Amino acid sequence: MKLVLKIDVDTYMGTLRGVPPLMDLCTRLGAQATFLFSLGPDHTGRALYRVFRPGFLSKVKRTSVLEHYGLRTLLYGVLLPGPDVGRRCAPVMRAVRDAGFEVGIHTWDHTLWQDFVARRGVQWTRRQLQLAGDRFQEIFGVPARVHGAAGWQMNASAFELEDELGFTHASDCRGSGPFLPRVAGRTLRCVQLPTTLPTLDELIGHPDLGARTPVEHLLELTDPARGNTPRDQVFTLHAELEGRRLAPWLEALVRGWQRQGYEITSLEAYHSGLDRTALPVRNIIYGGVAGRSGTLALEGQD
Repeated sequence: MKLVLKIDVDTYMGTLRGVPPLMDLCTRLGAQATFLFSLGPDHTGRALYRVFRPGFLSKVKRTSVLEHYGLRTLLYGVLLPGPDVGRRCAPVMRAVRDAGFEVGIHTWDHTLWQDFVARRGVQWTRRQLQLAGDRFQEIFGVPARVHGAAGWQMNASAFELEDELGFTHASDCRGSGPFLPRVAGRTLRCVQLPTTLPTLDELIGHPDLGARTPVEHLLELTDPARGNTPRDQVFTLHAELEGRRLAPWLEALVRGWQRQGYEITSLEAYHSGLDRTALPVRNIIYGGVAGRSGTLALEGQD
């Protein structure tokens, strides 16, 4: 069984302060992972406009956004200019690659993509992906081959552009397992490896957990000894959370998954072991996920 660690790096401080500890933790535990970077300006403060969305305030209260992200980050793009993450943190990003981890694109401007991509057309979407792709090439000297959408927010053009821009695999949606996406009646080439497990920030303070911690709940979901069908999983974490205050929780998860018999791996390694001819074809649908506000891209039916 394989368990993929997909690390979304949303912010400047997450890159600078959260990524190095995650590299160290993975190296120490013999775990592989994929790091997906935000490569343009950090405008995290503009996300506070989501206060009017259903479910956003409850998430802010449950996950202690100020505690995890810090006041300065929450002012970027509002009262403070947003730092250019790719330009200022390129050495950190290259250090991840040099340590043997897969690197890829999360987004250009995380807040801009998450808030607007669902309502934008092909030209807007192309520009955002091209800006991120050009910066990735500038930093790493090669084109990106993996993409993971900010906030699991996508539109039809974004899926089609992944094919056009040469991505071989992506993790843009939530679902149950690898598939080829069908968009506008056409089956695309870029393999989707959806997030299969809830994230820690979706589980913190969730009333259904009772006395169990989020770590205990996740390990229960994946443990074959509890009657779960053995299967591969993709777990998304955030450098701003698991790379900092939630690092002990992540270590407990990785050690627990290793005890359960999982190989902790990257999206690239997972993708390379798949038989493309055996992958199902799935439509993309949009809907909600427990513990997360807004509408996300989801794996639909064939």
